[in-house]
Amino acid sequence: MARQRPELSGYRIMWLYVMFDLPVGTRTERRQAAKFRQFLLDEGFEMAQFSIYLRFAPSKEAAETYVGRVRGSLPPKGKVHIVEITDRQYANARIFTGRKRERRSESPDQLVLF
Repeated sequence: MARQRPELSGYRIMWLYVMFDLPVGTRTERRQAAKFRQFLLDEGFEMAQFSIYLRFAPSKEAAETYVGRVRGSLPPKGKVHIVEITDRQYANARIFTGRKRERRSESPDQLVLF
């Protein structure tokens, strides 16, 4: 019996927002904050604002994997929020630079292997 391929759904595809406020009062804290930002970039997140990074995840399971990786790399101090939204919710994002509206990042093309 052939196994059915799961349909890609805008309700299963996720976007992760990592928002943080990290202390930068000492040289060590600045180094830790920079290391955390670099970790996010290395994990495929893109910078939306200086302390807000986002990443596409093809499924809820993949999103949970990224959340676990971020959790394992948290700096010792500061506050980090991780918000998961569906691709359908992300489609409603309104992004502005000054008074000009920007186009939102598109979902990456999917490669489906059977």
